[in-house]
Amino acid sequence: MKYTQGQYIIIEKKAIAREIYSFTIACPEVAEVASAGQFVHIRANGFTLRRPISICGIDKEKGTLRIVFEIRGEGTAEIAKLNKGDLVDMLAPLGHGFTVDETFRKVVLVGGGIGTPPMLPLAKIYGKKATAISGFRSSAAAILQDDFKSAGAETILCTDDGSAGIHGFVTQPLTDIVTAGGIDMVYACGPMPMLKGVAAICKENGIRCEISLEERMACGIGACLGCACRTVRNDEEYFAHVCKDGPVFKAEEVLW
Repeated sequence: MKYTQGQYIIIEKKAIAREIYSFTIACPEVAEVASAGQFVHIRANGFTLRRPISICGIDKEKGTLRIVFEIRGEGTAEIAKLNKGDLVDMLAPLGHGFTVDETFRKVVLVGGGIGTPPMLPLAKIYGKKATAISGFRSSAAAILQDDFKSAGAETILCTDDGSAGIHGFVTQPLTDIVTAGGIDMVYACGPMPMLKGVAAICKENGIRCEISLEERMACGIGACLGCACRTVRNDEEYFAHVCKDGPVFKAEEVLW
């Protein structure tokens, strides 16, 4: 796993929803080797432990990464104070990303809440072959829908309160799409109950599925046990590191 640590300049900052921010960061050497599904580890001023944030965009030609994150505590609140022109202390790219196969005819991207951003690089790869299903608490929390449409993906929005799109969970339209057939792969990132439901639907229908787990991380490189999760490979159970062995796993490997 090749990664670097450095101070990189923020070239764009946007508030895209309440307490959700988008940063575009100039980091050519990172963008060159980054792939969909990986993450960055950012140091917040005044804090020892870094904060993991999924990669939302990779532009190898411009040498930039895009990250989208939500304020969830004091650390991410401090990161959100950074502005265009500031330097961000970043360790990246980290983890293993999604399996990409451009011979796939149709894929489904399922994102729940702040698990939606890592689906966008896949949408840009697959374009019209992709259907992006996004779930949020309400219309006010919905993000990146125009980005998915610009990438060419069919876009389906679900909200818990019915204020926009389908009133219900992402598993509802996923079940309909999977039942119709022709799906080569399902990719997903979001809350654990959502991922468990997505994995169950895919298993029942014999469809390949990869999921990205959201976990608290301390080191980000597999040196500690802060992000261990129960998985199984070759019929043997073991504790994997989400930061190093993941964050992307085959759905059937995760012990729910």
